[in-house]
Amino acid sequence: MKSELVSVIIPVFKAENFVAKTIQSVLDQTYSDLEIIIVDDGSPDRSIDICRKFDDPRIKIIQQANRGLAGARNTGIRNATGTYIALIDADDIWVKDKIEKHVAHLEKNSKLGVSFSYSKLIDQHDQPTGLKQIPTKIKNITAPYILRRNPIGNGSTPVFKRQVFKDIEFLDNLYGVEEKFYFNESFKRAEDVECWLRIALETDWECEGIPELLTLYRIHPGGLSASLLLQYEYLEKIIDTYAAAYPDIFADSASLAKAYYQRYIARRAVSVRDSKLALEMLHKSIFTDMRILTEEPVKTFVTMGATYFLCLFPTKLYTQLEQVAMRFLAKRFQNSSNLKVGPTKV
Repeated sequence: MKSELVSVIIPVFKAENFVAKTIQSVLDQTYSDLEIIIVDDGSPDRSIDICRKFDDPRIKIIQQANRGLAGARNTGIRNATGTYIALIDADDIWVKDKIEKHVAHLEKNSKLGVSFSYSKLIDQHDQPTGLKQIPTKIKNITAPYILRRNPIGNGSTPVFKRQVFKDIEFLDNLYGVEEKFYFNESFKRAEDVECWLRIALETDWECEGIPELLTLYRIHPGGLSASLLLQYEYLEKIIDTYAAAYPDIFADSASLAKAYYQRYIARRAVSVRDSKLALEMLHKSIFTDMRILTEEPVKTFVTMGATYFLCLFPTKLYTQLEQVAMRFLAKRFQNSSNLKVGPTKV
């Protein structure tokens, strides 16, 4: 069978500590028919110098003024020539057979346009955190479900048939010349969720997951509360925009989607030890839509427990209690969605 070219797009901005491992994980793929498009999004550090040290004819570096993650991905897609397009952020890592498995998955079903996988979370030292991104469903993905739960999880896990992006492209003039766009660059955060929604609403392509941990998704400890709130601001904007544009489709999903994302922000606030923000967002999620208590009671009550313990105990003691709890949960809910965290990187 003829091997089809896969275009791998790596947006790079301030990733000098991680980008070498990201690129190496792509070069080490068992599926070798790749073009690797590195988009230097005006990175001010040594990231691109590190990228240039890789001597592989499959690598191409494109440089541009900073346009953000969505803008870097758009540039990569415009320059891609592969039958398939894969995205990976410059601090994440792929397991060696990820692309091989996604290509096989996509080739098996002519209606399938987006193939994604589970993700394992790692820290800044490449060590597993014990958390995973495992959606509650990986088939029959609908737009309301994407709005509420974002099953794809993060931007480093999906692989697309090239035609998917052609089917959602739009023309605009943001920088003095008319260009084709795929990700909406007005969203500085949560741009992936907005893109997945357009694929679900504007095309007939199906989206389906592979039930394997094929992506290592990096969580940084230095996330600031202001960044968390900015992320939620964009998520809320997406929810309000699509609920207004498609009231029949999202009538029963908007408030629950907000509640889920508010709970996610609470969990991330706990991880950066901001007890005030965690408590605020936890209570807001419950008052926004109380179905969060009945639809996913375990994750909600785990978040409540973590938040209240953080508020009541000194940080050092809380960290010790958290480590004990994580070991218990990892054993009790192995390979369960109860260890899942939210959708986007902060």
